[in-house]
Amino acid sequence: MSTKKQTLTAWLCLLPAIIFLGAFLVYPMIDVFIYSFEEGYNYASQSYFGVGSYNYSYVLHDPYFIRALKNTFIIVLITVPLSTAIALLISLALSSIKKLREFFQTIYFLPYVTNTLAVGLVFMILFQKTAYTDGMVNVLINFFGGESVDFIDGPYAAKMFVMCFYTIWVVLPFKILILTSSLASVNPIYYKAAQVDATPKWRVFYKITLPMISPMIFYLVITGFIGAFKAYSDEVALFGTDLNAAGMNTIVGYIYDMLYGNSGGYPSYASAAAIILFAIVFTITVINLLVSEKTVYYQ
Repeated sequence: MSTKKQTLTAWLCLLPAIIFLGAFLVYPMIDVFIYSFEEGYNYASQSYFGVGSYNYSYVLHDPYFIRALKNTFIIVLITVPLSTAIALLISLALSSIKKLREFFQTIYFLPYVTNTLAVGLVFMILFQKTAYTDGMVNVLINFFGGESVDFIDGPYAAKMFVMCFYTIWVVLPFKILILTSSLASVNPIYYKAAQVDATPKWRVFYKITLPMISPMIFYLVITGFIGAFKAYSDEVALFGTDLNAAGMNTIVGYIYDMLYGNSGGYPSYASAAAIILFAIVFTITVINLLVSEKTVYYQ
């Protein structure tokens, strides 16, 4: 087959994906970008009264958006590093045992196949105070002499603790699965060479294990950042649909409220918030890519 035919075949194979991405990704992004500059856009009449940056100014000065931005950053900065580190520790432990390894892998993977809302319900039983019980976690706190804490309707720090705990719990199984597979793919000849040299375990981990699985760690960090910035359903599962009242709204929740919430019907504000979110995620992804050039080892 000639080079020209090979090129044509390649483009024909790529054509469905290009059409799909163009229709459902590129076009909506361009549309949202245009909406974000149309001031007072009205769905019903398909009209607006001006073009400018007022929508961005409104969103960036809206206290609800500032709170959503703060909540999102706290969730991202706490859950992504912690969940990756915990997943790595558990994966190392799973890789070091031989008996019942499959059993423990299945146990750790179960939360991943469990419905998010069902997990949220379990967390509410564990943490929520009701007229009949203070919640199982408070029972444990009381047992050790502490005072009960309202984790769902109480102080902001307590609610954020539950939120981060819940997020880590939900994302942990997938990260354990990826890291366990990555650890199993490391060539054992490196470990045998280290064993012959009587290399300490911490040095084996730092010089062999960590560099060899660094591409997977980088992948989990990147996808973790993107996923955490898009957090919304987890918050609804724990605190209900009125996240502003609970003080636990996120950027995606703010966008949803601007479109469909009780005070919604403002697609221009929602579009401006969506573009701001896109700019944040894009900037952090680029920074991660630049950092990875020096820290990630590709064989």
